[in-house]
Amino acid sequence: MKLHPDELEIDPRIEHAATLPGIAYTDSAYWQRQLTRVWPRAWLFCTAPEARVTPWEPLPGLLHEPLVWVRDGELTCLSNVCTHRGALLVSRPCDVTSLRCPYHGRRFGLTGRCQHMPEFEGVVGFPARSDDLRRYPVLSVGPLVGTCLDLDAPLVDLGAGLDWLQARLGSVYRRMLAAFDSGGAQLLFARRYELRANWALYCDNYLEGFHIPFVHPALNQALDFNGYRTELFAQGSLQVGFASPGEPDGACFQLSAGDPDFEHPSGRVAGYYAQLFPGLMLNFYPWGLSVNLVEPSGAETSIVTYLVYVWDASRLEIGAGADLHRVELEDEAIVEQVQRGVRSSAYVRGRYSPSREQGVHHFQRWLLCAMQGKPWAFGAGTALGAGTALGAGTALGAGTAP
Repeated sequence: MKLHPDELEIDPRIEHAATLPGIAYTDSAYWQRQLTRVWPRAWLFCTAPEARVTPWEPLPGLLHEPLVWVRDGELTCLSNVCTHRGALLVSRPCDVTSLRCPYHGRRFGLTGRCQHMPEFEGVVGFPARSDDLRRYPVLSVGPLVGTCLDLDAPLVDLGAGLDWLQARLGSVYRRMLAAFDSGGAQLLFARRYELRANWALYCDNYLEGFHIPFVHPALNQALDFNGYRTELFAQGSLQVGFASPGEPDGACFQLSAGDPDFEHPSGRVAGYYAQLFPGLMLNFYPWGLSVNLVEPSGAETSIVTYLVYVWDASRLEIGAGADLHRVELEDEAIVEQVQRGVRSSAYVRGRYSPSREQGVHHFQRWLLCAMQGKPWAFGAGTALGAGTALGAGTALGAGTAP
């Protein structure tokens, strides 16, 4: 049975719902929907550039949108394509005061305004606004900066999602902000993992703790599986991992009075795992922050950029975040196995565990709406495992450099 994307429904009631079909991770019709309706309207991220002018191409080979980061007081994101004949303006990071096209010499200010063009005397109405470089929105998230190519209708109000996360995590989030603002967050390692699996399968796996006892034996010893919970918000989900009773205090957050999990009956928090649609994952540990950037590289391949920042090295070797590389390899192995399995003619659709797969259900409903071109509507409530939406806090560095 081959279901077209427009023929699918995922029941909002998780007890009645069936998952995305296996062909959603293999079939060209689904891949084209992801490529044309999801990623051009998603927020795309990279590590914050250091040079004044830095070229960047998000999802190279897929989106074909050369961009350039410009740091001139504030950080801006501009098209890297000359408005005269389409040549690329910048090919490497540099420290310049204007952008000059290497093809015919058209010059742009660092704001993107067209300033000069040789041999254009007598051209009527030049320069016009159409001669300026297109400017894209900018959002900063800890060590990352991002933009959205769709200026009119981004799929996700990411600023609102970060507001929710900041209010929900309280002092944990504030410590993260302070560490990056003060320069106290040190990059421990940056790794790039290439997966033989569709990007959404990696997200499905990330979004549930159901597999932990079966796939991650060491991590399972550090976490209290019975206390593990998932909370949903419009732009993503948050998983809260509580420490096993035998874990030392250093493996747990020192929460402040007023934090939502302060004196939580499930015990001490060992890790917070947040996904923001579609592929940004922020993992908070007592020692610092790890970031997963999940992006497609093809219909059945993806790239995970893994960044680990530390501001309390004394806690690094204990608890749920003690061996991230090992956990990542365990996740990749099972996800690649699933990619092979969903190709089977014997597999069509599965069902969700109401107590363990709320995040997967939430993400797959959002993804299906995006592929179908339908608006996403999420009502905050208190469904099993879902968090009640909290009051929005201050936006995280929206429009500014970290």
